[in-house]
Amino acid sequence: MEITASLVKELRERTGAGMMECKKALTENAGNLDTAAEWLRKSGLAKADKKADRVTAEGRVAVAQAGGKAVLVEINSETDFVAKDANFIAFTDAVAAAGLAAGATDVESLKSAKLPSGETVEEARAAAIAKLGENMQVRRLVALNSAHNVAAYVHGGKIGVLIEVAGGDAELARGLAMHVAAMNPPYNKAADVPAEFVAKEKEIELAKMSEKDKAKPAEILEKIISGKINKIVNEVTLYGQAYVLDSDKTVEQVVKAAGADVVGFQRLVVGEGIEKVVEDYAAEVAKAMQV
Repeated sequence: MEITASLVKELRERTGAGMMECKKALTENAGNLDTAAEWLRKSGLAKADKKADRVTAEGRVAVAQAGGKAVLVEINSETDFVAKDANFIAFTDAVAAAGLAAGATDVESLKSAKLPSGETVEEARAAAIAKLGENMQVRRLVALNSAHNVAAYVHGGKIGVLIEVAGGDAELARGLAMHVAAMNPPYNKAADVPAEFVAKEKEIELAKMSEKDKAKPAEILEKIISGKINKIVNEVTLYGQAYVLDSDKTVEQVVKAAGADVVGFQRLVVGEGIEKVVEDYAAEVAKAMQV
C-alpha cells in the first residue's frame, strides 16, 4: 500500500510522533492507521493515541433543569456565526425547556414537544431555518430524573454535563460537573474501566520496557506494570483524577469526605464525531491562478 503524505499527517495528529517515525510505522503496518498508532505506542514514540480528537461542527448545547430533573440538548448549525446569533440561542433554550417540560428522553420525543408558541420543536426548527438561512439539526438529548443531587453545567455553550450524586450537596455536584466538563474522564470509577482496555495497556507497557527490566523477577515486574496501569486508570476515571477545584486531592477523596457517591454522568460536546469539511481557499486560489 502506498504511504501517502495525508496518511502520515493523520497519524502524526493522532499520536504526536515525528514525521519519519510515522512513515516508518505505516510502512511496517501496511498503511493501517490503527495498528501503526499502536506500534508507535509500543515503541515509546507516541504518548497517546489521539484518535478521539475529532473535527467538530458548529452549534450549541442548551440546558434546562428543575430540581433533580434536567436535560441537555445539542443543536447544530452550519456556522459559528449562526451559533452565536441571538435567535439561535433563544431557539436552543426554548427547545431545552420544552424537552424538560415534556419529559423527553430522546430526540424523537423531543421533536414533537410543544413550545409556548404552540409549535412543535420540529415546526419551530423549520421556521428557524427559514429565518436564519442555515440548516439546523436537533442532534442529541440526554436527560436525568433523580431524587439525588443533580447538577447541569454548560461551558461556553459548547460543552454540557449532567451529573448525579448521591449525598453531598448542590455545591459539590456542580463542582463535579465542572470537573467533568474540563477533564473529560471516559469512566466514573476503576471498576467501570473495561478489562479489554486494561489488558491492552498492560501489553503496551510491557512492550515499551527495556530487556533489562523484563528480565527482573516476575513479582517485581508485576509491581512495575501494576503501578503503570494504576496511573493510567487514574487518568481515565473521574474518581482517580486530581480534582480541578482542589488539585491536592483526588475526586474520590473529595467525594468520600463529603459522604457522597457519584452515581454517573453524561457529557456532550458540540459537533462531537461530526466531520466538518474545511475549505482551503488559499490553495484553491493558487490552483486557479495556475490554469
